[in-house]
Amino acid sequence: MSEIASGKREMVDVAIVGAGPMGLVTALMCARAGLRVAIYERQSDFSGSPAWNGTGVLAPDCEADGADATIVDLGRRSVELWPTLIPGLTINGALVLGNRRQPSALDDYSSFVLNYEWVDEERIASLEPSLAGVYSRGMYFSQAAHADPRVLFTGLKDVLEAGGVRIRFDWIGTLDSLQAERIIDTRGLGARDRFPELRAVTAEMIQVRSHKVELNRPIRLLHNRHSLYVTPRGQGMYVIGATTVDDDRSGVSVRSAGELMMHAISLLPAFADAEVLELRSGLMPVLMNGVPKVQVGERIIAINGLFRYGWMVAPAIAEDLLRVIYTQATKVIHASRPMRG
Repeated sequence: MSEIASGKREMVDVAIVGAGPMGLVTALMCARAGLRVAIYERQSDFSGSPAWNGTGVLAPDCEADGADATIVDLGRRSVELWPTLIPGLTINGALVLGNRRQPSALDDYSSFVLNYEWVDEERIASLEPSLAGVYSRGMYFSQAAHADPRVLFTGLKDVLEAGGVRIRFDWIGTLDSLQAERIIDTRGLGARDRFPELRAVTAEMIQVRSHKVELNRPIRLLHNRHSLYVTPRGQGMYVIGATTVDDDRSGVSVRSAGELMMHAISLLPAFADAEVLELRSGLMPVLMNGVPKVQVGERIIAINGLFRYGWMVAPAIAEDLLRVIYTQATKVIHASRPMRG
């Protein structure tokens, strides 16, 4: 059994601080590699993580308009890795549509993104019958995937516990006090002592239920203010999510809730009759250049600045961290990994 399961202060190979996507995926990869792993989390449960409220869209090529090339590359590798970790990932593409008030938006967007095909009204209707006759033009990213973040959290926890690794919630200790050969710090905004340049960006989501809408894959609606996704959750439920400006506030404002719903209605008018199930927001850690940063020390490896890409890039970064642990490397491999094209 692990240190957490036995309650003893035994030395482990790797102590991971932070039970978000980065921490959990790294823990699973380390455990599968034969390392003794312990996980420590300051929150009482997973709902304290901003990733709990995510849209669950893993579409790196869709994000190439705003994300660094490293993010896109890590995302592609992560989509390959997720099926080897736990079930729950659906790979059936994503559809990007333009705001009908901005007819040039799709053309502008297409100059930045990768690996897509243009689709006409007939093709859109074949992919998403609910959108038949609504849009005449769009872009289809066949390699994109999506998952319910809460299913991923639960799945990772179950697999870790089955392997004898427990998560210690409500942990109030310090990194230096941990009994471990190596420590991986994935604390997010809690690590401003190590990453003083961190800033917070608010992500907001609305979960709705509609029996008048039937979507099969994530839909991204281009908008000059939001990066808006509508993602199916099954049984008529959908998550409408967007990233807003830098902000340390908590909660969803009336303005933001109204804007999210109005954009969903502009995507598909049938959303006007949807039942609102949940309104949530979360603060995501971002570094100045928008690219995750890894600090490799003699004992502590710190990773931060994953922004809204946590689920999308965690497996590929964890793969690199495992190499660092085993080879005692002083840098992270992904920093110099070439783009796959």
